Amino acid sequence: MLSYRHSFHAGNHADVVKHTVQSLIIESLKEKEKPFLYLDTHAGAGRYFLGSEHSEKTGEYLEGIARIWQRDDIPAELEAYMQVINYFNRNENLKYYPGSPLLARQLLRDYDQIHLTELHSSDYPLLRSEFQKDDRAKVLKADGYQQLKSQLPPMSRRGFILMDPPYEMKTDYQAVVEGIKEGYKRFATGTYALWYPVVMRQQIKRLVRELEETGIRRILQIELAVQPDSDRRGMTASGMIVINPPWKLEQQMTNVLPWLHKVLVPSGHGHTKVSWITPE
Repeated sequence: MLSYRHSFHAGNHADVVKHTVQSLIIESLKEKEKPFLYLDTHAGAGRYFLGSEHSEKTGEYLEGIARIWQRDDIPAELEAYMQVINYFNRNENLKYYPGSPLLARQLLRDYDQIHLTELHSSDYPLLRSEFQKDDRAKVLKADGYQQLKSQLPPMSRRGFILMDPPYEMKTDYQAVVEGIKEGYKRFATGTYALWYPVVMRQQIKRLVRELEETGIRRILQIELAVQPDSDRRGMTASGMIVINPPWKLEQQMTNVLPWLHKVLVPSGHGHTKVSWITPE
């Protein structure tokens, strides 16, 4: 239980897609002056040292953020995301990768709220330490799914909920659907973004089918595959399922995903996808 450590995978191709989507959603929500809540249900440690034993063991970041780092043809859709990467790597050496909590911290305004939960006994203290001087933030060692009941709707009636579970257990695939149903019941106008890995395609088909069966409308699916689907062990693709996406997000990801695929997957294997699971 709770053996997953994101430090092995920080900055990989899945993080690049996830954090591109996250940054675009935050930037869209900032277009209105009214504050909003950022709720991260599975926040992780916050900051990852790419020279760590974990990161060096897998080297996944070398096929992710390292392929984009310091390119001079960065698309406009990646500007906010890359500004945060640059902030944490000011001496032109790629040493740190900011996870979703730090990406949010840099992009949110002084009057927005940050609510983070993490259960892992090693990651929680690191996360708490990162945010101890941030008055906007509440950091809890708590079940992220329970926050979808206790923290919604936010007082501002505006919110972005990021769900990035480890999928250590098969029950996680059902838990995320139940969590979204609970959250949506309380806060139907919020933007929900669910990250998913493609290890077995049938699991994702089932997840999509169960989301369709909720009756929730406006569900957008965004996916980047680095390999064809396979029965072998290992993640071949990942994606984001976004409920109530900002109106620009579909076009933004349609624009940028082919560039990401070309840069991250020089072999040309895999695919990109931006499509509606359920439209309006």
